[in-house]
Amino acid sequence: MGRAMPSTIRFGTDGWRAIIGEDYTFENVRACGQAVATYLKDTGKASKGLVVGYDTRFGSADFAAAVSEVVAGNGIKVYLCQSFAPTPTISYGILEKGAAGAAVITASHNPARYNGFKYKPEYAGSASPQVIAALEERLDAIAADELDIWSIPLEEGLERGLIERFDPRPAYLKKIEELADLSTIKGAGLRIVVDPMYGAGMGYFPQILAGGRTQVVEIHGSVNPAFPGIRNPEPIALNLTELGEELVRQGATVGLATDGDADRLGVMDEKGQFITQLQVCALLLLYLLEVRSERGPIVRTVTGTKMADRLAQLYGLPLYETPVGFKYVGPRMMETGAIFGGEESGGYGFRGHIPERDGILSGLYFLELMAKMEKSPGELVEYLYQKVGPHHYDRIDKHFPLEQREAIITRLRASQPAQVAGVAVERTNTKDGFKYELVDGSWLLVRFSGTEPILRIEGEAATRERGGELLSQGERMTGLGGN
Repeated sequence: MGRAMPSTIRFGTDGWRAIIGEDYTFENVRACGQAVATYLKDTGKASKGLVVGYDTRFGSADFAAAVSEVVAGNGIKVYLCQSFAPTPTISYGILEKGAAGAAVITASHNPARYNGFKYKPEYAGSASPQVIAALEERLDAIAADELDIWSIPLEEGLERGLIERFDPRPAYLKKIEELADLSTIKGAGLRIVVDPMYGAGMGYFPQILAGGRTQVVEIHGSVNPAFPGIRNPEPIALNLTELGEELVRQGATVGLATDGDADRLGVMDEKGQFITQLQVCALLLLYLLEVRSERGPIVRTVTGTKMADRLAQLYGLPLYETPVGFKYVGPRMMETGAIFGGEESGGYGFRGHIPERDGILSGLYFLELMAKMEKSPGELVEYLYQKVGPHHYDRIDKHFPLEQREAIITRLRASQPAQVAGVAVERTNTKDGFKYELVDGSWLLVRFSGTEPILRIEGEAATRERGGELLSQGERMTGLGGN
């Protein structure tokens, strides 16, 4: 039966996330399951069934079971993953089963005390703003006790055939074999260190690349919901110290890291230095253009690299900018037939695959780029810069008290600077946050995270020093620090 929820559930950049035991409770997770079930029934899609998957976080398997019990309690067939799996693997399971969508229990890159709930529609990508609004409308009805939550025990669902356990891995791996040139990568003799960050991507690279001259060493390849040794499972420089050290120790060619649910990628070069997400984004786009000779539109978020714009100009291709989040990028890719979609967080999507971020496929494409161009990661960056000029990106994350949010927004709206760090502002872009695009091609963006109480200050410039000046001014503009 229906129960009023203790808090309002809202989906951010990619799903709903909250602290386990506070807002993230079985009661609220079941409410999410009921919202999805009601949405499927109301839109005539319930007969197709729903995939339910989960990551390696604390309680994720139990929360997935609770969602399955609710969906099955509404008479909808559930395909429940038999073990944890990456979000792109679970999403591909939608296509394998011909299902109406997927519910994924994951908090992606958030710290250990968080868990979350993502919904993927029938096209196997992030839910669009319209779908999210429909789910939130039904969650509000549950909170107001206007919509009941129906549930049956897991064992009953299994006995009645309403819940079926399945392994999404084989179908996904078969698709990966079709997309990536694995024989070239295996034969290249690369030495790779991979860090799944205790997340759902563990084991994938060693299995996919086994049997050739290329060698793969994996660290943090066990389930540990505390994510020991790393701040949170986000593949950025701050969290990849051990990957860099192991890479140097092994004399490896490249380091690859995937986040908690393996839909994002981080890369380290042969010296154990982090290659920024924007550099990786541009390199993957270059791979599609030069190695695969693909042509078509390009999609990037407002936080994306201007190197993508330059490559689009060089190849005469249209480029589309969206707000942050694959809930905007994926639908835009489908609408335009784009060859590539990228965002600052290390999420990349490709034509011919699901319209969704995939850290594993992104990593394989990066390795294929290395193998076919016979260049190290550092040499690839230099090659890229020969084409588009040097670009350096950095980001500062500032935690802030929630009660200060409106005051920060007010300060930013009032600032309207004519110049940033001594360079004139060409355009102020408020598509998502406050982005100051400067006449020298650099940019500064200040925006709130869609998944955590964090203010992100980020920028891209021709030199690291110049980028640091941009971020320092961004800090001053927010009133949260900086000199």
